[in-house]
This record gives sequence, structure tokens and C-alpha cells, in this order.
Amino acid sequence: MQIREATELDIPEILKVLKASLGETSSKKTEAVWRYKHLENPFGKSLILVAVINDTIIGVRALMRWKWQLGKQVFSALRAVDTATHPDHQGKGVFKKLTLKAIEISKEQSDHFIFNTPNTQSLSGYLNMGWEEVNKLRIRIVSVNPLNWFANKQAKIYEVNINSSDAQLVELISKYNTFKAEENKLFTPKSLDYLSWRYENNPLQKYEVKADEDFYLAGYIKEHKYFKELRITEHIYTDDVGLQKNNKAVKEFSRKYGAHLITTTSDLNFGIGFSGNYGPVLSLRDVNLDTNLKQELLQLNNWSYTLGDLELF
Repeated sequence: MQIREATELDIPEILKVLKASLGETSSKKTEAVWRYKHLENPFGKSLILVAVINDTIIGVRALMRWKWQLGKQVFSALRAVDTATHPDHQGKGVFKKLTLKAIEISKEQSDHFIFNTPNTQSLSGYLNMGWEEVNKLRIRIVSVNPLNWFANKQAKIYEVNINSSDAQLVELISKYNTFKAEENKLFTPKSLDYLSWRYENNPLQKYEVKADEDFYLAGYIKEHKYFKELRITEHIYTDDVGLQKNNKAVKEFSRKYGAHLITTTSDLNFGIGFSGNYGPVLSLRDVNLDTNLKQELLQLNNWSYTLGDLELF
């Protein structure tokens, strides 16, 4: 078995492995989606490895590039995402071999760490390869006035309403990044390109986006069996004016689609609700971190994240 880095010519065969292993229903498996996730990411092209036997790809492991910042230091991180082994070759340790090789390459490339939110089935495998648990993500759940549950039942036709110039948004994002840096907690530095890629032109999940010179908000409705959840994935503002506009937009969004509850991160405090560690487990794999810094990052209260920073897509 040969382990090598993938090229763009491998994409059709990679998609065949993904479909054979995971099926067609779990997420869209097209070349356009693969390119969106792994080639068009503003943080850079993904690290993608394939396992090959007799010139045939039988396994794939993709780690998406990401940036995190603490104070003035920016970290080059990798996000463990797409992985699959062809059913004819499962049980041969393909996943482990691909992942360990990815760690080796990321170390040589001076990346700092790898992170992900694995499900309960795969978490133990990651822990066996040196991953460590940080904690379950802290989520805030806000109740919605029951009168709004039936106020509107519009079809989910999400809109992108940005009532500001690019220059105004760039200024807002710059202030936000400066503000977050001064908090001295780990955060994803935002940019106009990132927001456009992540929320406004995402082929995997459509988002309702509302923004002006004072705030930027993105979210979507998550359908459950008995209720609708409004998931706020991005919220950017730097002062009380932006906060008030943000909260107003959240309420308008929840009424528009008749949401029963709202979920967001615990730092967006509005409405009657409660916070707790209800999200998936955040895990970390040290690659080139200072020992003391690694210990800091293993404490969830040193992370300042939005749901969009860590949700699967």
C-alpha cells in the first residue's frame, strides 16, 4: 500500500471511494463541492492523502486548513474532516496509516495543531493516535415566545441581505479581529473572503445572512422531529449598536421561520435561556505547540468560537 498526497486529477476517483464508503445521502459528493471545501478555502488548500493499491485509490484522508489566533499570534491549523476507506479494504488499518502520515507531513510543514469534533464512534480511534479531549462545546439555548411558533411558516428560502459596502464590512471585521485579539482567547480571524466562502456561497448548507456596517449575522433552521432550531453560526459586532442590531435580526429570523428555540455560543447573551456543555466534543492533536500553550488550549474557556467555526460542513 502506498500513501501519497492527492492531486486534482485524483478527485473523480476520490469521490468514488467516498460514495462507496459513505453512500450518497450523508452529504453532497460532487467535484464542485470537493473543490469548494478543499481547493477554494481562503485559508489554503487542504492536506489530502490517498492510499493506493495497484494504482487504485482505496482510501482518502482530508484535513482542511484553518487559522486560529491568540493575541497577536496566528496559528496554522488543520481540521480533520473527510475520510473514507473503500468497503473492500476496510479493516486493514487504512484510516490509521493515512492519519499518522498526515500528522508527519503537518509537522514537517510547521503546522501547529489539528482539531476536530469527532462523533462518539470515532473519538476513541483519534485518542489512540494522540488526540486529546478539550471538552464538549458550550452552547446557549434560548427559548422563543410560543406566539412566534405559529406566526409564520415560510418555506426555507434563505436570503443574503448585506446593507453596507465592502469597505464598511472590512472595517467592521478589522475592529472585530482587534477586539477578539485583546480578549486573549483563541478565535478564528475573519475576513471578507472567509465570510463569503463560509456562509454566502456555501453549496452544502444555505444560510440566512444579514449585515450592515455595525454587524454581521449568519444562521439557518435545523429541522428536528418535533421542533425547529434556529442555529446562529456567526455573529460579528464590536459595540452596543451592533449588538442591538444583531439581536433584532435574530428575533426577526426566528419569527420568519417559526423557530421554537435558538442555539448559539454562550457569549451571545440575549433572551431567556441557559448555557451548558451540550455540543460535540472538541479534540486537539498537538503538532508543533509549546508545552505550556498546549495546556492552555486544552481548556475550553481559552477558546472563543462561533458555532460556524466548529460545525461540520
